Amino acid sequence: MRLYHGSNTRIDSINLAMCRPYKDFGTGFYLTDIREQAERMAVRVATIYGGTPILNIFDIQDDFRTLPDLQIKDFGDRTTEEWARFVMNNRNSSFVDKSDKLCNQDNKYDIVIGPVADDNMAVLFRQYENEMIDFATLLKGMIYKKTSSQYSFHTPKSIRLLRKVGN
Repeated sequence: MRLYHGSNTRIDSINLAMCRPYKDFGTGFYLTDIREQAERMAVRVATIYGGTPILNIFDIQDDFRTLPDLQIKDFGDRTTEEWARFVMNNRNSSFVDKSDKLCNQDNKYDIVIGPVADDNMAVLFRQYENEMIDFATLLKGMIYKKTSSQYSFHTPKSIRLLRKVGN
């Protein structure tokens, strides 16, 4: 399976210590199986931080989900209540129950797969957190949001499954 990471930097060696916390699925290295999505991200990152857009290309074996000793959380390609709570918990620096199965701030999952919470989704989350809407309204709003795909790798064990194949 081919995965892409859009950046302003060529990435030959993945360093989890360089990854930002409080992202959708926790601190990790994020890729997508949608080339165009990664290309757009590369342009966005280069525009914000400078440099040139770079598409980093990786392969992972197709049957990685069946490998033993990997904890994988796969939300599929649809936003759900479980996915929304998971993303909100991981994005929340004040979230305290790190052992909760709907949180990956402790990297209990080696790999997490699911939709991206884009800027429009983030607006819904903020409205809910600021008590402007209730959870039912948040869920209704998610139905109409176009989502994309992300694969996040959170542990050295999962990073070792990725093989760089090009830029």
